[in-house]
Amino acid sequence: MKRALIIAAAVIASASALAAQQPRATARPADAKPLGIGRPASAEDIAKIDIDVRPDGVGLPEGKGTFAEGAKVYTAKCQSCHGANGQGGSAERLVERESGKNWDFATNPKLVKAVGNYWPYATTLFDYTNRAMPFMQPGTLTPDETYSLVAYILALNKIVPEDAVMDRASLPKVVMPSKDRFVMDNRKGGKIVK
Repeated sequence: MKRALIIAAAVIASASALAAQQPRATARPADAKPLGIGRPASAEDIAKIDIDVRPDGVGLPEGKGTFAEGAKVYTAKCQSCHGANGQGGSAERLVERESGKNWDFATNPKLVKAVGNYWPYATTLFDYTNRAMPFMQPGTLTPDETYSLVAYILALNKIVPEDAVMDRASLPKVVMPSKDRFVMDNRKGGKIVK
């Protein structure tokens, strides 16, 4: 046993010495010449990826959508993962209004977080759907398809009526049931970086 410990210590010491002799990677100096690969992003390149939508609706594109159109798009592009009428499948459930007696998500593991009981802003539903869905083809939905899906999902959750038309003017006005359950982080400065 003593011999095994001595051998293990020798191996560790040798590995440490060898590691100390290896050259370390250094940061590129600020005055280093470009590597000659890539190119600066053009305004067109940036516009293609500048698609984020804020909670207040800034960034929403032109377009519009309805429940009826959303039902068609949902059946064709979403139902295989999210299930019929947003009830869940291999992907998350989208439709649910139950949030417990006191928004009990932290203490009740049976509660399912869904659009109707957890999301604070309807605009972020557009943002996420537009950027990340459908899962195997993200970013392929048109603005009209995305507005239609949002109208469909919000109506299934009884947040907007089925005859509501979602567009860049109406969507930011939708008040989500859990909006007041979230608190804006208004910290400024300090050493904590988020």
